[in-house]
Amino acid sequence: MALGGRAEGKTRGAGRPWRRLPIVLIGIAAVIAAIFFRDDLTLKALSEHHADLLAYRDAHYARAVVVFMLTYTAIVTLSLPGATVATLTGGFLFGAFPGVLYNLVSATCGAILIFLAARSGFGESLRGRITSGGGRAAQLMEGIRENELSVLFLMRLTPVVPFFLANLIPSVMGVSLSRFAFTTFFGIIPGALLLTGFGAGLGEVLAAGAVPDLGALKSWRAILPGIGLAVLAALPILIRLWRGRRL
Repeated sequence: MALGGRAEGKTRGAGRPWRRLPIVLIGIAAVIAAIFFRDDLTLKALSEHHADLLAYRDAHYARAVVVFMLTYTAIVTLSLPGATVATLTGGFLFGAFPGVLYNLVSATCGAILIFLAARSGFGESLRGRITSGGGRAAQLMEGIRENELSVLFLMRLTPVVPFFLANLIPSVMGVSLSRFAFTTFFGIIPGALLLTGFGAGLGEVLAAGAVPDLGALKSWRAILPGIGLAVLAALPILIRLWRGRRL
């Protein structure tokens, strides 16, 4: 029995480094992409190349959709600082609809890829250490699990948690893939609608060679719907706290 247990432990130990390979490769690719493509994921770049993008879309629409969605998915998977520009580009190239659909699917796919890579690489082992270690960290994780859907929606609806962290934290929480995908897709809809609609109206601004001003997106009129949805998502947590349940 002891020999069998040791053999099994060695087999598991030997397999663990390979499980970290996806997240390691993503990290390497993210560094390379950030170095070589950092100037291509900006509003200035969109302004400079908008005519070429429109010409390519008009000549090869289906291919343009595929290339755009793959690029957007890669940006999210690598956690590059260009997701906002990509969302605006989706609206500019494809309109509010189906542009918002392309944006939602791409962002969700990218989030799923980094979630799976993180869960395989360190999520399961880190969760096991937290659970076995007990203490406040384990209590917090248990509280999050009791309010899982609300917490996941809150992370998507509020800007408090950066998008890349909202992809990594659930991998440690032990969230199922189906719940992660569901809350990601529907949780980012308000922001996607806002940015895609804004991007769809950038034609005249970009044609004039100007760099878009995102100041209008910070107005109360723009963010109030998101705040309202965040409050709705938080209601189950608030009700449990009011009833005296531990969080």
